[in-house]
Amino acid sequence: MPDRSGSTTRFPISRRVFMAGSGAFLLLRPSSASRAADEKVTFIFIADVHACRMGAGLSPNCQQEGKTDANLLRHIRALNDLEYKHWPEVIDGNPTGLANAGKLIGRPRGVVVGGDMTDDGGGQTAERDEGTQILQFSHRYREGTGPDMVHVPVYSGLGNHDLDQDGRPPDTEWYRDELRDYVRFNHENSVFFKPPVPAANFDPLSDCYSWDWGPLHLVQLHRFGGDTRKGAVSALPWLKQDLATNAANGKPVVLFQHYGWDPFSTERWDPAKSTFDDTGHGKPHWWTQQEQQALLDTITGANVIGIFHGHEHDTPMIYRTGNIDLFKPIASFKGGFALAELEAKRFSVVLGQAFDEFGGVKFTNAFQKASS
Repeated sequence: MPDRSGSTTRFPISRRVFMAGSGAFLLLRPSSASRAADEKVTFIFIADVHACRMGAGLSPNCQQEGKTDANLLRHIRALNDLEYKHWPEVIDGNPTGLANAGKLIGRPRGVVVGGDMTDDGGGQTAERDEGTQILQFSHRYREGTGPDMVHVPVYSGLGNHDLDQDGRPPDTEWYRDELRDYVRFNHENSVFFKPPVPAANFDPLSDCYSWDWGPLHLVQLHRFGGDTRKGAVSALPWLKQDLATNAANGKPVVLFQHYGWDPFSTERWDPAKSTFDDTGHGKPHWWTQQEQQALLDTITGANVIGIFHGHEHDTPMIYRTGNIDLFKPIASFKGGFALAELEAKRFSVVLGQAFDEFGGVKFTNAFQKASS
């Protein structure tokens, strides 16, 4: 496997991923914003799409769990309609206290995905074949026109459901390569072509990447910053350098990854119950305390104004670990999203959920703080 001390073998972009995404080159890119517009940055975060198509049908249990194309289309209609809605003044009868309450949301810069784009390694079969789940994801969560695609750029991110599937030997890396190819194709600049959604700084070893929207620096860390599972290369050295280079002098930073510090993400083995839960003291299920601390140590000194994550499907959360604010919407297939805005050194976040077939949303949580 590649490491940071020597050479690395790069996997070429697969022909099927290139063909699936090639239409993105025809999309018009937004023009450069004025300096005044750059002072306001609005974006959407989603996670746990779980595209579940297998051939002409669905993977087992996906219908019962709600991981259907109909639910994804409802989600996309809600995301596309957010720009015409207003920041909530009241949630469940209580004032939100947002300084931008009642104001038009406006067009977001993009949609960032926090992992689990697919339900099962891209939807592969036992043999090397085209992944129908990554195709389904790309047909929905890619910038396009009409009601069945997202209307702004999409920044892809990988989670455990995307990365944990092993192929049949000797092609054990096949499925992971397919998903990582998708990230590279969409975000990694090369001498041959410009990707549909280029990243300013792309790490070829971990496939993590960063970019800027006006005064805000944003970083995609996939499963989590420092992941070494299934042969992954830790992004922490790259992240440390990225923040030193691109976010010095207090520039606000937002991180995106799949795992968080919520009870589900940090659950451990409970021998008394023979399961993983939030009261166990055995082996961690998803990531260790040492890995969590290593990430926190790496970002110490940077002005990280928030970490957005997914993984847990059912509960919208706004909480803290140490001095870091964390934001977790419910799963995308359940209609969840986070809407964030940085304006005049003020950072606002609301969580919400699609609730009908016509772009309607229900806001569930609100948060605001000074960004520096």
